[in-house]
Amino acid sequence: MGSFFCFNFIPINLTSLKNLLILLVFFFIPLFAIAQKSKHVLAFYTAKNDLAHISFVNEALPWFGKQAEMNGFDFEATQDWDRLNSEELKTIDLVVFLDTRPKNENQRLAFENYMKNGGAWMGFHFSAFALTPSDFPQNWDWYHEEFLGSGQYASNTWRPTSAILKVENPNHPIFNEIPNTFQASPNEWYNWEHDLRNNPEIEILASIDPVSFPLGTGPKPHEIWHEGYYPTVWANKNYHMVYFNMGHNDMDYDGGTNETLSHTFGNKIQDQLVINTLLWLLNKKLP
Repeated sequence: MGSFFCFNFIPINLTSLKNLLILLVFFFIPLFAIAQKSKHVLAFYTAKNDLAHISFVNEALPWFGKQAEMNGFDFEATQDWDRLNSEELKTIDLVVFLDTRPKNENQRLAFENYMKNGGAWMGFHFSAFALTPSDFPQNWDWYHEEFLGSGQYASNTWRPTSAILKVENPNHPIFNEIPNTFQASPNEWYNWEHDLRNNPEIEILASIDPVSFPLGTGPKPHEIWHEGYYPTVWANKNYHMVYFNMGHNDMDYDGGTNETLSHTFGNKIQDQLVINTLLWLLNKKLP
């Protein structure tokens, strides 16, 4: 007779049971490892062009690192834009553009294919800038016309000042625990070539609340906004992405010290909005 043992009169072959357990271990451990795999966020930045943008990057890098530790994802940042390639992007769950955008055609095509195939993206402030003629011309139609929908830069407020932002879609997941209006950190606010309200593919998530006017201090009159509609956070319905216009700190240019006078992070509500957006883009459970 083989090795049998009885429980409720049901014979169980111990050898077969052992083999079954081994099979289950080898089947479920890989699945468990996949389920536990950390989400990987890769941020690209240049930090060479404007002191205000460099200041933002310098505070964004440790802030994102801290959020990664607290919220269970991996964060890495690089100035090597050649890493924006199809092979590397296979391992990336979320791409972040902190202050610029890729210039190389191969990098651009890799990013476009990544987004068209279900990738996720978050961008800040200058990552959407384009102006022809300038050092950053509009020579990437898919990105500026289709993906962002904003077209070229049109104007901005000056100096960087705080604004009251109005939530346009309070039912969107990124606004969990976010009030319908809140005070944003000081920023240089951008106006765009295209009115995003006329683009059915764009979902405006937040805009400048009119109570903020006049917005800016000048000294040039056109740098002070007195009226108008200005989106500050938006998404594209065809892609998993969110753009934030925030990301330009106030700097002591006039005093000659070039020291940072304001910070983008450290604003409890605005920080929570970015955290919510990170987790939503990573398909993680919101707090």
